[in-house]
Amino acid sequence: MDMDIREQRRKAATLARRHVFIETPKTRSYFEAMTPQERDAFFAKEKVRSARVIKRRELLKNMRVGICLIIAVAVCILAIVPIFYTFLNSFMSSKEIADNYGVIFQSLSGHAKNGARYLDKTPVLRMVPQQVSIDQYKNLLFMSPAYLLKFWNSIILVVPIVLGQMIVACLASYGFARFRNRVIETIFFAYVILMLMPFQVTLVPNYMIAEKLGILDTNWAIILPGIFSTFAIFLLTKYMRQIPSAYIEAAKLDGATEWQIFTKIALPTCKSAIFALVILLFIDYWNMVEQPLVLLTDVDKQPLSVFLSQINEAEIGIAFAASALYMIPPLLIFLLGEEYLVEGISRSGVK
Repeated sequence: MDMDIREQRRKAATLARRHVFIETPKTRSYFEAMTPQERDAFFAKEKVRSARVIKRRELLKNMRVGICLIIAVAVCILAIVPIFYTFLNSFMSSKEIADNYGVIFQSLSGHAKNGARYLDKTPVLRMVPQQVSIDQYKNLLFMSPAYLLKFWNSIILVVPIVLGQMIVACLASYGFARFRNRVIETIFFAYVILMLMPFQVTLVPNYMIAEKLGILDTNWAIILPGIFSTFAIFLLTKYMRQIPSAYIEAAKLDGATEWQIFTKIALPTCKSAIFALVILLFIDYWNMVEQPLVLLTDVDKQPLSVFLSQINEAEIGIAFAASALYMIPPLLIFLLGEEYLVEGISRSGVK
């Protein structure tokens, strides 16, 4: 009896499933309901609307690009105008500079007898000299040996720092890129933390260590901390880690040693990054001020960046000429290596 009931229920369920689908009546679409004239008018209207939307988007895009371009040009002008001002004013005579800037300097606290005061008249600032004069350059280069002494002090400090830091950075970066484990990653993380800290934080420990080592008031007090700086190691490690491992594996299969992989593969691949670092490091250490002021008490050993503000306080024309000559080495290095600088930073993955 139960079997018959089950069979009847199974047949009823089968019939119910067969009649679940109900064919829906076919309906006409929106476009099928239109006449050919209405369809053409609709598409013509949509074409006009789409063209208007595209034009509006292009206009907004051009406006954004124009605003960004105006801001970029304004920033460039603000950065370039002081450079032009310095170079052009360096060819002014002492009398013309006194006429242009005398009112300003007389109001400063260092020149005014009763301290700083307001200007009693509006100064006249001229960018183009009315009469070109090179007397200040003659006095600076031939009559005053202090400038050349400070210039060579800067060269003696900056060149060993850049060369030594690049040697240390290349070797350390190859190690961080090739041999990666927990200990090495921890050391590299410590390097990153040290890089994020401002150098003023480490200035006091550097002073104490230099005093203990007996190198205080010598060039080594600045050269040694500069050689072991962390920025070059961080940037070059990010660059070397992008070298495909297939290159290194192929070299190892050919029997190459680690030194050969380092000199034949890693260094040639990172050539643009190395040039970029040389440019950045030279400009950075060429403009250093705090380290020589703290670590070099002897005035004769201080670089040009420290001595520039004191080179000639009485005659501002010589100060303009000294500033113009001071900017020439960084500008030449930047202009000669601009291509390597852009390529090295863009391919390193550092934002």
